[in-house]
Amino acid sequence: MYINLANKLTLTRIILVPVFLFFLLTKIKYGIYIAVTIFVVAASTDGLDGYIARSRNQITKFGKLIDPLADKLLISAALIALVEMGKISTWIAVIIIGREFAITGLRVIAASEGKVISASPLGKIKTISQIIAIVSILLNNFPFSLINFPFGTIAMGIAVTFTVLSGIDYFYRNINLIEIKRE
Repeated sequence: MYINLANKLTLTRIILVPVFLFFLLTKIKYGIYIAVTIFVVAASTDGLDGYIARSRNQITKFGKLIDPLADKLLISAALIALVEMGKISTWIAVIIIGREFAITGLRVIAASEGKVISASPLGKIKTISQIIAIVSILLNNFPFSLINFPFGTIAMGIAVTFTVLSGIDYFYRNINLIEIKRE
């Protein structure tokens, strides 16, 4: 099986998740900075792999399946680690990860009917806001901590808001896929 460049980038994102967690959760000198760098590199492959796949007309079924899973794995790992580190409340991780499971379920239903649910503009904003919030919190709100401005907290609030709104949007736009039977 031939794996194109876009799919290689997606697989790289998955491979970087345990590397990110290793540097984040071990007491290695400068580990947090290495972890943040790995997280940013991994997160940046998300937009890049999609761009490459579209521009080279190399969109594959494998890519459609694995790309959103890779994104969810990276974000979920970061959120669970932030909870473990005591940097965010559990409810934040539960809302964000729960939404990801719900949308994945919706995509599975769509796929079973031969349909693909593409990322929406709100979904893309959600992802970017989550990445910004996670990086800010990982860096202890630097540089905003110098002026005592709670950027990380505000950014995470915005990320949770876009997470919920984009989840509602996905279900609203695809309500026809959900069969509700009355007994």
